[in-house]
Amino acid sequence: QVQLVESGGGLVQDGGSLRLSCAASGRAFSAYAMGWFRQVPGKEREFVAAISYAGGTTTYADSVKGRFTVSRDNVKNTVYLEMNSLRPEDTAVYCCAKNKRPASVTTQRMGTPAEYDSWGQGTQVTVSS
Repeated sequence: QVQLVESGGGLVQDGGSLRLSCAASGRAFSAYAMGWFRQVPGKEREFVAAISYAGGTTTYADSVKGRFTVSRDNVKNTVYLEMNSLRPEDTAVYCCAKNKRPASVTTQRMGTPAEYDSWGQGTQVTVSS
């Protein structure tokens, strides 16, 4: 069982930047793709970005492509989400998650919430206009 704890959220102005971190417990971290999702009250959970188990493949939602960067450090058991040029519509609770399939998975599966079996509690990101 992997436990995930996010940090780094906060209040930032339109155009600002934040770096989210997700610390994972457990030795299995490096064997699984990891994803970032976000949710606004009353709306469905939305895929943001994901990274393969070794970090060689990344995938992004169109809405964040070119502004957000996902990375991971398998020694530190941590996955990151660097967010630049933030917009008010990026305001949400951001959660990291562990993919349920070990080793390589398709980018389609990396972008599907149902393919993840462990979730963090989330960190609030608020972008003011």
